[in-house]
This record gives sequence, structure tokens and C-alpha cells, in this order.
Amino acid sequence: MATIKDIAEKAGVSIATVSRVLNDDPTLSVSDETKRRIFEIAEKLSYKKRLSQKKPSLSKIAMIHWYTEQEELNDLYYMSIRLGIENRCQMNDIQVVKYFRNNFAELKREEVHGIIAIGKFSTQEVGELARITKKIVFVDSSPDEETFDSIVADFERATEKVLDYLIEKGHEKIGYIGGHEVFKDETAEIEDPRERAFKAYMGKKGLLHESYMYIGAFSVDAGQMLMNQAIQEHGENLPTAFFAGNDSIAVGCLRALLNANISVPERVNIIGVNDISVSKYVYPSLSTVKVYTELMGETAVDTLIERIAGRQVPKKIFISTKLVCRESSF
Repeated sequence: MATIKDIAEKAGVSIATVSRVLNDDPTLSVSDETKRRIFEIAEKLSYKKRLSQKKPSLSKIAMIHWYTEQEELNDLYYMSIRLGIENRCQMNDIQVVKYFRNNFAELKREEVHGIIAIGKFSTQEVGELARITKKIVFVDSSPDEETFDSIVADFERATEKVLDYLIEKGHEKIGYIGGHEVFKDETAEIEDPRERAFKAYMGKKGLLHESYMYIGAFSVDAGQMLMNQAIQEHGENLPTAFFAGNDSIAVGCLRALLNANISVPERVNIIGVNDISVSKYVYPSLSTVKVYTELMGETAVDTLIERIAGRQVPKKIFISTKLVCRESSF
């Protein structure tokens, strides 16, 4: 790696001048041309400022997944978050040790500088992790935002964007098909922000019909079963649009509608959430809310690096979403 001395020799200035320029010393009086030359040479030599002696070495972190490996295979949302974490750690030469739900008790034997916890953890589980280290970043949940950092998607705003889009398209009978989850230790049910936001926003618009809401699991099979139930119960009065809690549910809904010879989107619009890789390949291609899952993972690593470096005040970071319209809605 290039040193300050290498840059000073090529720029024709002193080592002290290079150091002060790269550290943006406001008391330094040199021309803009000299600064530009130093910066350009530093870039060409791929110079990187040495870390402050006060900044701790970050060589190993733990990544805790609330799923088992098998469960993750069925949910590309969490897999994408994990890949974002791994890629960012590789870029920063950070060793990451992975633990899934079925083996994270082994973490207690590791010496790690911090933890990134993917998924949703109960109060008891958070306490267990905190006994290992207080330097924890939660991704996709925020169990205690006054103590721990967290990275979450703004699902409430995403829900409102979907409903605004459907209402603008003239839909008044809009249904919701979602799922419920419980903590892995089964201590409590987890409130879903999409379901909560749907009820609140549709209520505010005067369009809420709770008979159009169906809740099961976040899976293709559950989506198909619940849409079949909606078809049987409402017949010709079936809502003209459904918002699905995730893409897996939405794919199941599409399957049920096509099996019932109900045309999509001519008769019923379907919009999901997550924009998993298969969404663009199903028939009809699925309209969905893109969640920037890899960015969530990358941001978690950056946030943990900050925390280990000494930041005391916890952060809760919302990652925005984007509505992606394909063939299942118009």
C-alpha cells in the first residue's frame, strides 16, 4: 500500500504537507493546485488513510440469523440481506462467522467485536445476545432502539405507496392477504407493520372492509389457500385488487386466481412486497415493492463499524422502498 512518503515524493512536497492536506487541516496554506495534485496522486496510488490509533481493530464479527439454513432457502428476502453483509465484510477485510437459529448458542465461545442480528428476536433472545456484547446491529427489526442500532425497511410507507397507487387507478375494493409470525422461542406474536398500516390507511380513506383481509403464513401455499377462501366467500364481489404481505404470498394468490379462471390484472390486481428474484419470471410478472435488502446488509456492517469505533448514541436507519409495476397490476 502507498504511504504518505510515496505521495510526498511524487507531488514534490513535504510529508507534513501531504498529511495535513489528506486530513483536511484548515490552518494549512497551500494552493488549490497543490491540493489537487496530492489528491490525484493519492487516488492513483490507491492511498488509504491509516486508521486512528484510537479506532479499534475490527477483524471478526458474528452474523446471527433467526432462521435455520433450511428456512432461509425458502425466503430469499433474508438470504439477500445476508449476502449484503458478507459482501461488505469482504470489502472491509472483516472475518464474519455465521450462526443460524439452530446453532447460535455456539456463539458464546467466539471472541467477536460485534454482532449483526438478522430477523426478529424476542426480549429474552435480545438479552442473551447482549450478554455476549452490547455492540449489536439488528436488521429487519428494532427491539430496543434506545439501546441498539437497527436497520429496517419502511414497510408502513411502502404500504401507503401501494394503496395510493391502487386508489389512483380507481380501485375502491382492496383486500389484504398477509401473514403472522411468532418469535422462535414462541414467547409472543410479532406485529406486522404492513397489516397495521393497511388497516390504518384504508380506515383513514374510508375504504376499510375487514372482511377483505386474510391472515395466514408468509408462504406460497398460504397465499393460495387464503385467496381461494376469498374467492369462495366473495364470489362476484371479490375485491378488484389485493395487496400481499410478501412476494411468496402474492405468487400463491396468482396461482389461485389463475386456477379459478379469474384474469389478472383485468379482473384482479395483485401487488406483493420484496421483489425477490422470481417475481419478474412468474406469470403474469408480479408487481411488487422493491426492498433494498442487500443495502440493508451493507448498511448494517457500516453501522457496526461506527459503533465499534466509539459512537455511543444508537441509530435506527430506515431504508426506503420502490414500487415496481409489472403485469399483475395496471
